[in-house]
Amino acid sequence: MDVTPGGAVRHHTLSVLVENRPGVLARVANLFSRRGYNIFSLAVAPTEDERLSRLTIVVDVESSPLEQIVKQLDKLVNVVQITELDPRDSVERELLLATVQADPDTRGQVLELTQIFEGRILAVSHELLTVSLEGHPTKVDDFEQLLRPFGIVELQRTGRVALARLDRDGDSRLRSVSGRAS
Repeated sequence: MDVTPGGAVRHHTLSVLVENRPGVLARVANLFSRRGYNIFSLAVAPTEDERLSRLTIVVDVESSPLEQIVKQLDKLVNVVQITELDPRDSVERELLLATVQADPDTRGQVLELTQIFEGRILAVSHELLTVSLEGHPTKVDDFEQLLRPFGIVELQRTGRVALARLDRDGDSRLRSVSGRAS
């Protein structure tokens, strides 16, 4: 959950296990569209079990209460389990790719900034650099803001992916908010 400066919770991160079948992502997207729920971020990929995919959905709870979103998701036949991931008990990452203006006068500054943030240079031309950065979403936000004055030509972010943090015994700290036996 992301908190606004006033302390109100604005975003919640849901980890949704679904059957790995054609059309499941479209059903989830259609549910959000029909109900007017706002998706802040969405990432989806297969899991370690080829029968399942994991959707990491960051939802804006200003558009609708979290409980209502979970109830509606749980009604979808292909949903196996829904887990809310508390940022204090989870590991979150995002990937940014950006092509930035970098003429000879500013190239060194862009290179130094990328190095400070532990990013990578992926491509170089006479006037442009393509950079990548993987990290916590706030780190990615900060990097993007610092790149803006150089002139971002193209930008792509993956959206947040997250898993529950392991406790000292190696167990996951999951807070399942819904689920069916698989």
